[in-house]
Amino acid sequence: MKTPNVRTTPFLVAIIVLEMITTIGSARAQLDWQESRSDVKAPVEPPPPDMNETRLFAELVTHNELRNVALLGYTEQRTYEVTDPNGKVRAQESGQMEYRAPDTKVFVRTSESGSGLVRRLALNPLIASEIDAASGKQHHDSAITPANYTLELLGEQQVGSYHCFVVRAMPKRSDKYLFEGTVWIDTHDYAVVRIAGHPAKKLSFWIERADFVREYQKIDGFWLSKKDETFVKVKVYGQKVLTIEHQNYSVTGARNAEESLQNKEN
Repeated sequence: MKTPNVRTTPFLVAIIVLEMITTIGSARAQLDWQESRSDVKAPVEPPPPDMNETRLFAELVTHNELRNVALLGYTEQRTYEVTDPNGKVRAQESGQMEYRAPDTKVFVRTSESGSGLVRRLALNPLIASEIDAASGKQHHDSAITPANYTLELLGEQQVGSYHCFVVRAMPKRSDKYLFEGTVWIDTHDYAVVRIAGHPAKKLSFWIERADFVREYQKIDGFWLSKKDETFVKVKVYGQKVLTIEHQNYSVTGARNAEESLQNKEN
């Protein structure tokens, strides 16, 4: 799996493994996670007349491919944390994730705390799944491409320091590795800034609700993960939240991503 391509597999896998977590305990929610998480408050403005879904999709795919070619690798500090919705930490695991193009990821654990059972049943399989997906051992076509999604352009909106196109993403098939939701795409770089949604297919009888939010950040011309939050509500057993923090990136590029894009356009 090429890292810069926008794929939804990691946090949809997280939803699946969180189903296992919820059977360990029965903490009840103190708040509605999705309601409390609506932090994009700027008004949605009309899109420019020369922008449409076809052009936007084409620009997104092209720019992702160019950034993918330019990136040789990176290292980052990862922190995985499972909490109850009231903030009580059930388990935590931290370490360094290294990516080397085109298909290698290595995670070196530096600290762990909380429930060993939660780490063994949920966090460790989640990390292993990402590494296997990078190497091609697991293949789930979850990229945001015309083969998987239809986009509806809703307008433009400010998300932090990024000005974005806002689109509704609708999956073309019922697949637990695809999602339905909203995507924010940077108007200059045509890179995904934020995704908020839920799986396209019901995961099991026991899961009443599953939502996720993924945020990206621009580092040295590349758009890399900033934060993932995955929320699951399971019948009888209550709710859990998985948070993944991505920090302290060190990026290795074959050449500057903006330079690659300019050469392509010329």
